[in-house]
Amino acid sequence: MDVRDENGVRHVTFDRPDSKNALTADVARNLAGALEGLDPDALDAVVITGTGSAFSAGGDVQAMADREESAREAYDRVRGTLGRVAEAVLTAPLPVVAKVNGDAVGAGLSLVAAADFAYAAPDARFGASFINVGLVPDLGGTVTLPRLVGLRTAKELAFTGELIDAERAAALDLINEVAPDGELEATVDDLLETLAARPTENLALAKEALHENLGQPIDDGLRREAHFQTLAYDTDAHREGVAAFLEGRRPDFD
Repeated sequence: MDVRDENGVRHVTFDRPDSKNALTADVARNLAGALEGLDPDALDAVVITGTGSAFSAGGDVQAMADREESAREAYDRVRGTLGRVAEAVLTAPLPVVAKVNGDAVGAGLSLVAAADFAYAAPDARFGASFINVGLVPDLGGTVTLPRLVGLRTAKELAFTGELIDAERAAALDLINEVAPDGELEATVDDLLETLAARPTENLALAKEALHENLGQPIDDGLRREAHFQTLAYDTDAHREGVAAFLEGRRPDFD
């Protein structure tokens, strides 16, 4: 896996094209490590993508066949690898963007669902294929999929394991948009330019508030919303935004 920081963006690229970028336990640990401890003062966003024809084919099936472990060992492994990745993506203090260059299957699909933004190439396909190897969705898939696509469609994806094309994925809100042919890079770059112009600290507050309020009672949600807004009021970005508005200029967020 290649990790590099460039122009305020952390680029994480799966580089196992021969295995369609399957997620071994070691790859998952490295991915989680690349997403933990992110510094909003140094970075504006994270982009995750793959090399070759796939974004990620999910779990390494050969590793599944070779694995010998107790139920407790399996729980600890899943929680400490794929579960750790999901938590890192969902709690990252930066926007996480999935640049889906090809098929996103199994845990690859769950990673797309956990990201804050997802843009796909026209020929990308998506599938919650866990059931095809007798498993249930992981890497947060049971948490994120129903919230993105609705419970009934999440069941359809999880129970059938069938692939859907990028257009249907966009229609289901599994991804933001299908990029025009050959323009995936440019589409994501446009988003990154927009995010770079926004105050990263406040994006983190908005992300945390939105996530915490999912499925919560209205009163609890409004209290939590007021809490995060109070934090936002006491930021340099808020002061700059107000000053820029009153002075009739564009805000200059660091």
